[in-house]
Amino acid sequence: MKFIRSLICALAGLSYGVRTQRHLRFHLLASVIVIGAGFIVGLSPPRWAILILTIAAVISTELLNTAIEAVVDLVSPDYNELAKAAKDTAAAAVLVVSIASVIIGVLIFWLGSPKW
Repeated sequence: MKFIRSLICALAGLSYGVRTQRHLRFHLLASVIVIGAGFIVGLSPPRWAILILTIAAVISTELLNTAIEAVVDLVSPDYNELAKAAKDTAAAAVLVVSIASVIIGVLIFWLGSPKW
């Protein structure tokens, strides 16, 4: 029963992110497109594993960014330099993972060896 409650809370968090975060919706749409492309080109199992881990990293980082922003807004409703630094740094984490995911996508779809 505890597991079910935890799962419901996690799904509520995902739902909140999807409803309120434009960038998360963009990342989810991009994920659907990339997964579709993976089926079209017939990715090998190792490439699928890397692709799924990369997608999970981007989505997870975006959700963590959303959580950090919510907490910062809660504890610091007025403008504060440290609050800005926290939000900017969390957003930078999403940017870093997103750039890495694009590079990984290029390696998987265009530059990867067909052997693996």
